[in-house]
Amino acid sequence: MAVYKIFPEKSATLYSYYPTLNSGLDEILELSTFESIEGTNEVSRILIKFPSNEISGTIADKIKSSSFDCYLKLYLANATSIPLNYKIFSHPLASDWNMGTGRLANLPITTDGASWGFTQQSGSGVWFSPGSFPSGQTGSYSGSNAGGGLWYTASAYESTQSFTFISTKDIELKVTNAISASYTNVIANNGFILKHSSSLEFTTASKFETKYFSATTHTIYPPVLEFRWNDSSYNTGSQEVMDSNLYMVSLGNNKNSFQQDSVQRFNIKVREKYPPRSFQTSSFGYALVNYALPSSSYWSIKDLDTEEIVVDYDTSYTKISCDPSGSYFNVYMNGLEPERYYKLLFKTILNNGETIVFDENYYFKVVR
Repeated sequence: MAVYKIFPEKSATLYSYYPTLNSGLDEILELSTFESIEGTNEVSRILIKFPSNEISGTIADKIKSSSFDCYLKLYLANATSIPLNYKIFSHPLASDWNMGTGRLANLPITTDGASWGFTQQSGSGVWFSPGSFPSGQTGSYSGSNAGGGLWYTASAYESTQSFTFISTKDIELKVTNAISASYTNVIANNGFILKHSSSLEFTTASKFETKYFSATTHTIYPPVLEFRWNDSSYNTGSQEVMDSNLYMVSLGNNKNSFQQDSVQRFNIKVREKYPPRSFQTSSFGYALVNYALPSSSYWSIKDLDTEEIVVDYDTSYTKISCDPSGSYFNVYMNGLEPERYYKLLFKTILNNGETIVFDENYYFKVVR
């Protein structure tokens, strides 16, 4: 198992209605279609970038030779008038950009960073010249309002997510191909642009707002780039494997408090609830026999205050390992917000198909 999270170095929203406005310090990122006071159809798009050195360090030093998946995740702050069904797209940006120090509400507007029309600041670094895109790159614009980003066109780098009426509106886009290409220097790491489909942008089809927490949010919901890979191994040695629900599970080394940048190995002890009675002359007996969890066993982490699942059960990426001394798993604490409490949960699937969830109130805190 392994789940490792990287936080963004910058983010901003581009507004077609405000060609020179920078919003780099806003706590909210807006992915919307709207009608201006003049009655024109307008849109907003999201820019977000993660540090190149952290991406390369994660792949080279932690994942190493393993295959991995990578997900871009943003958390919904607010939504209004959303349609029953819609789709969003992400593309790796083909041009670098400046975060700036602006906010949407600033008067006069701040123009010292990326905007709809410019990559660096007002009058500096246009995204592209209309009708003349570099090879392998493209952008889009409405009428004479050129801008709104420049991105790589290869279909392998495009990521999509479809939303229905009942689905959660948080964003989780699989961007493995784009991250791998930037890591191997096939494309530059300029971050990502997120946008609605062309069937919704600059049309009268639907007007709605979706707002997400940004890189500068003061909440526990910043955007993340989440790496997932399977580094589990399973070797029971001479241990017997748990084969029924008549067992107790405990953590043998929960220190209850962990540094934010630490990696903790949690050891799981599995004992019989009702060991057979026997008369022995030594202090060691059935009660001390440790069993192994079945190979189909997984861990999960829940935020203790909000009750939200921070890391969900996954059959590949949160798989519990085993060696001859017992079952175990590793947790990278970097992806958890500091000064908060979390709960560990375990799930195992027996050979007979029965699923058992262990919620034994195992808590820990992440500290700075």
